[in-house]
Amino acid sequence: MSDQPVASPCIRNCCLNEEDVCLGCFRLLPEIVGWSDADTTERQVILNNTKARREAYHEKYKRYAG
Repeated sequence: MSDQPVASPCIRNCCLNEEDVCLGCFRLLPEIVGWSDADTTERQVILNNTKARREAYHEKYKRYAG
């Protein structure tokens, strides 16, 4: 794992759903709050989780897209 800083996935489009998942960056509320204290490994885990949530969200709702 690299010691390079891991940038926040925040895109400044914050909107939490009923499960406290931000529909902008797909982090859970505790992941958002804990981001600044997370080390590189923890941040990579969070980013992997956000990728999976984003893909699941788009798969679930793509049937509603034009």
